[in-house]
Amino acid sequence: MAIDKFVTLESTYVPLPIENVDTDQIIPARFLKATTKEGFGDNLFADWRYNKDGSPKPDFVLNNPKYSGEVLVAGKNFGSGSSREHAAWAVHGYGFKVVVSSFFADIFKNNSLNNGILPVVVSESFLAELFAADENNKVIVNLKDQTITNTALGKSESFEINGYKKNCLLNGYDDIDYLINSKEEIEAYEQNRG
Repeated sequence: MAIDKFVTLESTYVPLPIENVDTDQIIPARFLKATTKEGFGDNLFADWRYNKDGSPKPDFVLNNPKYSGEVLVAGKNFGSGSSREHAAWAVHGYGFKVVVSSFFADIFKNNSLNNGILPVVVSESFLAELFAADENNKVIVNLKDQTITNTALGKSESFEINGYKKNCLLNGYDDIDYLINSKEEIEAYEQNRG
């Protein structure tokens, strides 16, 4: 299944200044019975977002109408814990296309890239400046140039991304799409192996 192409995104963002958010906090284990990606966004941060009776907790950022956007700005060490891909499904299902943090757990980072979410690693000072801005602040994420800009300050930072995953995001490819679109090169290589 193809993913959405990603080139440049300008968006307001949702700040979550909590460090060491693990995958069980992103999507609690009781929601892992489903085998398709549908509906996971409704349960993103469920234990922080909802009371036991299912009513929204007004003090949680996803329930605050002041904050919106396609970017989640998270504290250091986001996505640690178990390797559940459902955490990336929940982030994507909620509508986030980018997660910004000063550090990601490797498995969460790879699961995000495989599901069309761009994890952007920034310095701790850049992250702090994003958290300090008001709810109308935007970021501009340019995948081609590998930069993120804090529009309130006009400051930019570069970020790293695996070249293969960058190519996949820019073209809207998952791993299978990439292979299908490389079919001619693969066949030519096989014929020339002699």
